[in-house]
Amino acid sequence: MTEPSDPSVETPENQPPVDIARAGRANVAAVESCYQLVLWLIPVLDGLPRRQKFQLGDRLQSTALDVLDTLVEAAYTRDRAALLRQANMGLEKLRFWVRLAKDLQLLDFKRYEHAARLIDALGRQVGGWLWAECNIGPFRTGPRKVPDAATP
Repeated sequence: MTEPSDPSVETPENQPPVDIARAGRANVAAVESCYQLVLWLIPVLDGLPRRQKFQLGDRLQSTALDVLDTLVEAAYTRDRAALLRQANMGLEKLRFWVRLAKDLQLLDFKRYEHAARLIDALGRQVGGWLWAECNIGPFRTGPRKVPDAATP
């Protein structure tokens, strides 16, 4: 029979289970906001002219879905910072591609404005989640700066 583990020592056996709400409600809200963005975006992209539907439209749709995938993965893993930075980069790409669609007159101003607001709100949620992940949480002794993208 094995001896019980010392609870003061972090081992895989005595670490708390992954908790989706550990960093607060920002993670769940970000995943839901991204889902709502994708839900709104896909029908809008279906209405693009054929000449752009399979170029810019596919790029927008796949990036939005990639951001959603990344956020879901971040919600269920312990090391979230790298995934959240990846989602942030995807949102930045979406901002430029939605703006390009507006400038090419593929999206009217009302749809552009709506998309920009959704992406901005989601970016704020992801940024807050990243900040919370890097600055507070269990086993952390004090505030930390958000790590650089080059830091592993």
